Amino acid sequence: MFRNQYDTDVTTWSPAGRLFQVEYAMEAVKQGSAAIGLRSKTHAVLACVNKANSELSSHQRKIFKVDDHIGVAIAGLTADGRVLSRYMRSECINYGYTYESPLPVGRLVVQLADKAQVCTQRSWKRPYGVGLLVAGLDESGAHLYYNCPSGNYFEYQAFAIGSRSQAAKTYLERKFESFPESSRDDLIKDALFAIRETLQGEKLTSSVCTVAVVGVGEAFSILDQATVQALINEFEISGEEAPATASVAEEGAGDAAADQGGAAAEEEAAPMDI
Repeated sequence: MFRNQYDTDVTTWSPAGRLFQVEYAMEAVKQGSAAIGLRSKTHAVLACVNKANSELSSHQRKIFKVDDHIGVAIAGLTADGRVLSRYMRSECINYGYTYESPLPVGRLVVQLADKAQVCTQRSWKRPYGVGLLVAGLDESGAHLYYNCPSGNYFEYQAFAIGSRSQAAKTYLERKFESFPESSRDDLIKDALFAIRETLQGEKLTSSVCTVAVVGVGEAFSILDQATVQALINEFEISGEEAPATASVAEEGAGDAAADQGGAAAEEEAAPMDI
């Protein structure tokens, strides 16, 4: 009702108490390719879908290394994600130079949220159109945070963002109770199955996904395609999760159908590479 009158400026409130430009930025996250994060007590895993604009182009990077103990996966406007990941990298370097110790994950997430919040309170700025899953390891263990364009941040055991992420959330909600005690390989397996849920029937291969891991005794690293493909082949041959995956698909049919129905509209509505 009031949208056309109150969405021209990020600092203007609607009578309903909403900031429409911030909501538009959050909608850009929903249109981006899916990104997934999950953690145990000792490891954190990030995974994302590689989506190219055409068959002639390569995909944009969606997972970035920030420091040896922190990495991020993004969904939304890739350019904004690169800028924020560079900011995070700079903060880690400055903290390490000053205190000679790694920057705690929670402190970095708060600084990132504060930076995003400023863009919701200045008329000459726009909100960042990207959501970030921040995975890291510090003295208190493994962490996974989600940073929202609104400046809010939340810590999760497992989470998924981006287009068709509801199917992955349904899978993760069924499995998350076992994640704290999961091994590194089990986390990667669950991340790959969650990614497969977002593909809506498309075959899962190493060329359509990226996986990164950080954990105790293991610096943040992005797995190469050969390693990812070997893991995919191993898990598909085992067939352990076939029944569970089928039931997940049935239970989340309503949400998945809604996501699938809006997929075409999302692709048409996104003129920028997200």
